[in-house]
Amino acid sequence: MTDALKRLSEEGVAIWLDDLSRKRITSGNLAELIDQQHVVGVTTNPTIFQKAISGGDGYEQQVSDLAARKVTVEEAIRMITTADVRDAADILRPVFDATGGKDGRVSIEVDPRLAHNTKATVAEAKQLAWLVDRPNTLIKIPATEAGLPAITETIGLGISVNVTLIFSLERYRAVMDAYLSGLEKAKERGLDLSLIRSVASFFVSRVDTEIDKRLDGIGTDEAKALRGKAAVANARLAYQAYEEVFSSSRWQALESAGANKQRPLWASTGVKDPAYPDTLYVTELVAPNTVNTMPEATLEATEDHGEISGDTIAGTYEQARADLDALEKLGISYDDVVQVLEDEGVEKFAASWNDLLKSTQAELERLAPSEG
Repeated sequence: MTDALKRLSEEGVAIWLDDLSRKRITSGNLAELIDQQHVVGVTTNPTIFQKAISGGDGYEQQVSDLAARKVTVEEAIRMITTADVRDAADILRPVFDATGGKDGRVSIEVDPRLAHNTKATVAEAKQLAWLVDRPNTLIKIPATEAGLPAITETIGLGISVNVTLIFSLERYRAVMDAYLSGLEKAKERGLDLSLIRSVASFFVSRVDTEIDKRLDGIGTDEAKALRGKAAVANARLAYQAYEEVFSSSRWQALESAGANKQRPLWASTGVKDPAYPDTLYVTELVAPNTVNTMPEATLEATEDHGEISGDTIAGTYEQARADLDALEKLGISYDDVVQVLEDEGVEKFAASWNDLLKSTQAELERLAPSEG
């Protein structure tokens, strides 16, 4: 057993778990991961909740109570998911306190069907923050065109945000701009900037999945040599953009007013292709002030055989840019790839949400008390 997770933490990478279920909370498993495996945060998404709730373990009593009250399926889902997030936030509260609010965070996503509606996204973010009612919550807002002004408005209200579904470097820069604009609004309103936190979830593995598929379609030796390089290159260039933005004079003015940097968070770090090392998106993306949110299998793989050898992003920008340029030369359009991934990402989360609505509705009907 290596102590790779400890080393990862020491390099400035916050380890968050990309999973949550009621069973994980009530069995003591989450507390154990925090205590023994350096986990300092939790992320959720509609797919994670759909799997947890349709699995059913631990939800029956609450669903039965909700059915007795004849609540709508939307309200039932919100009651169930916010209860899990609140409980997880309470378990992580000591980490939150010990890190001055930097970690110990639990993320919960706005309804993904609102991804293209700015006003509704802001309203949902406010509602979720009120419902969970824990200072160590992050509200997840997708980085769609409509999501960007919603991020600014939500941050401007003093609500901490996890920006999700970022695939492109251009969109990531727009996300950082939205965050700074939100901080400027919060400052104008006289809010305490030191209490506002944010992470920007830059998706990794899906980039390789999409680009490798296109490289396989080309099929030349030159194309094959580029397999498995795009996702890491893209994320490394995102970190370069982060370093630029958070050393700008605009940022320095906010920092002197107490603001916190928006950390890059590596999301979708489970390796999809068995030809690659299962710790690829952990060991190749080590840099200070980042977050890596891992499914449990990736967490265990890193603990078992991850080789953490210091910062693996510094000094890589020229090669990363060359790798992405080589793809363009082969006719693979970066802009097309990232747009396809964003569209798919929104669709997948909306589909999971719809599945969650259906399975929860079925449970409400099954557990509804007989009339009389």
